[in-house]
Amino acid sequence: MITTITSREFNQNSGPAKKAARHGPVFITDRGRPAHVLLSIEEYRHLTGQTKSMVDLLAMPEDGEIEFEPPHLESKLYQPADLT
Repeated sequence: MITTITSREFNQNSGPAKKAARHGPVFITDRGRPAHVLLSIEEYRHLTGQTKSMVDLLAMPEDGEIEFEPPHLESKLYQPADLT
């Protein structure tokens, strides 16, 4: 379902446009011509081929445990400054 609203209507009350975007694209017109399209995030991800958000991609698996043993350094991490 496609919905069309004016930019004035959108600026005055964006709630109905957001609700309509759950069911399909919302065309926002400026002086009678389509100027913008409002999509749900799910539809946007579908169109762009992005199935997961960046947060989802970087998140650790819930049941995954990673063992990490940092290497022991043989030398110092710092050296005193030579102020001579």
